[in-house]
Amino acid sequence: MENIQGYAIEKSVLFENNRGFALGHNPAAPQPYVTWQFTESEGGVRDYYWGHYHTDREWAERDFSRRIDDYQYLFKVEEKEPGQEPGGYYRYYSTQRPFDIGATPDTKDNPLVEVVNYEDDRRRPVAGGKIHAWGEAIYKKPLTGKQIRDYELTPAPDNPDRKQSITARLKEGAAKGQEPPKEPGQKRNHKTHEDR
Repeated sequence: MENIQGYAIEKSVLFENNRGFALGHNPAAPQPYVTWQFTESEGGVRDYYWGHYHTDREWAERDFSRRIDDYQYLFKVEEKEPGQEPGGYYRYYSTQRPFDIGATPDTKDNPLVEVVNYEDDRRRPVAGGKIHAWGEAIYKKPLTGKQIRDYELTPAPDNPDRKQSITARLKEGAAKGQEPPKEPGQKRNHKTHEDR
């Protein structure tokens, strides 16, 4: 059983876009029940945020159900079946500032699915602590490089288009007999470090 900030997670619901809600209990806390929203990244690691704390189990259970129903109604997502592969959602983090109106691309061919500003008014570690962000934006298709630069976004490491690491791509290119790309205007020096 997972334990977050002293609260044992008693139940959770995960949606096909790797978002979900959890209900936790800590009998020693002044408010012993909590409902959280979470994002699950590759490998099943969950980032919890937006906690609603309660003194009564019945109210916590109602809040848990209400949050699930509201989320499904707003974002038209289904619960993820155990073992189901993640859908093709693309997550982009805002590492410079919280999201505001117009702070994310939203086009007809790639509409914004969801935006989340984390609740604690500061950047928090996400993606296994690799990135510190104010919030995240979700899309069904990848953003262009220009959109990422223009809106100062950072793609999530587990996005479907970023699954293969740079090292793996370089090895794949070397196996095909391709030389790694060099910087423009830079001559390739084939001497080893012993020859220099």
